Amino acid sequence: MAGSSSRADDGKKKARIEIIPLIDVIFFLLATFVLFTLSLNKIMSVPVQLPVAAPPGPVDPNDDTVTLQVSDQGTCYWNKELITIDEIAPRLLQYKSQSANPRVLIAGDDKARFGIAVLALDQVRKADIKQVSVETVVRGTGR
Repeated sequence: MAGSSSRADDGKKKARIEIIPLIDVIFFLLATFVLFTLSLNKIMSVPVQLPVAAPPGPVDPNDDTVTLQVSDQGTCYWNKELITIDEIAPRLLQYKSQSANPRVLIAGDDKARFGIAVLALDQVRKADIKQVSVETVVRGTGR
């Protein structure tokens, strides 16, 4: 009986995982990805000339730039003077008629809403003032 059971086991093959071919495939994939990554360095790009920040110079006493600050309460400040939103358009038109080179700086306090700043920017555009800047530094209300 012992001999008959050994014959039945000899006919079946057990499944084995061969590690060496698996390692060969992994190294092949690794070499392919490395070579592909090295070829990506030759991507053509468009040259871009970025602006260079100049150090702040002396303050020009004849500079008549208007600072228009918006706040979170829906109020605005015209050169630190409290005004309403409805007063922006007439003041911009008067400023443009009085100044040879009108410039506006739009600023916001630390809690100003985006919609009010866009409304102020639209009023500057409607007044046909070409030189407008948006300040990215947060300042206190009315400063």
